[in-house]
Amino acid sequence: MKQLYDKVCLRTSKLTTNMYSTSFSLGIRFLGKDIRDAIFAVYGLVRFADEIVDTFHDYNKERLLADFKADTYRAIEDGISLNPILNSFQFAVNKYDIDRDLIETFFNSMEMDLEKRDYTQDEYETYILGSAEVVGLMCLQVFLEGDKEQYAKLKGNAMSLGSAFQKINFLRDLGDDFEMLGRTYFPGLDLNNPSETSVKDILADIEKDFKHGYEGILKLPKKARFGVYMAYIYYYRLFKKIKSTPFNKILETRIRIPNQHKYALFVSSYVKHQLNII
Repeated sequence: MKQLYDKVCLRTSKLTTNMYSTSFSLGIRFLGKDIRDAIFAVYGLVRFADEIVDTFHDYNKERLLADFKADTYRAIEDGISLNPILNSFQFAVNKYDIDRDLIETFFNSMEMDLEKRDYTQDEYETYILGSAEVVGLMCLQVFLEGDKEQYAKLKGNAMSLGSAFQKINFLRDLGDDFEMLGRTYFPGLDLNNPSETSVKDILADIEKDFKHGYEGILKLPKKARFGVYMAYIYYYRLFKKIKSTPFNKILETRIRIPNQHKYALFVSSYVKHQLNII
């Protein structure tokens, strides 16, 4: 039965999300039941593509990514794939009519990671667009279930929130990206001699993205609002922790929020949500 196969595939996407990101897994858990699977499916595709360019150093990453991209489009066209992650993703794309241009833009950014090491401002903005902002838009299309008018209104907010999350990831992984991959995303930031001004500018830019993204969260449908708010709360707390950490420490240590603190954060956020004071 195809239905049973689809169920197995969706569980694979959920397992992938749970294994790679406890914070996103918890956020997705608070989404409406009928949209959770599609968000797990989107995350699974994004995670696997990112894994190819970031960790498969002993393999032909360029060919692996090209094959994965071609298989993604084939799965969407055929409505099935023997790759469980891609079968789940095609389900989400076809059910919620996710814009194919968003998928293409995402893969363009993944391709940049195959070679790019230092980014100009234009390249940085292009990379952020594909690696984060369009992922936010894919999720928004799921959340709004075809409401194009509301999508147009919230598009900018979703892009800002995705951008904020990605920039936090850049800061959290700054040392590893530089030491292990020889990669620096932030243009004008000299990691050997970082200036106080450049760091402040990065933090101010992220703060602005968070503010704009939060405004959009408040306008999401009820079934999506709290799950997205949970992800926002986690990343904003991570942002505050990074902001209060000396820059040399950020380079040396991957800043984290311990699991027990995550759960406490989610509980307090749930109480606020229930009292309608988010």
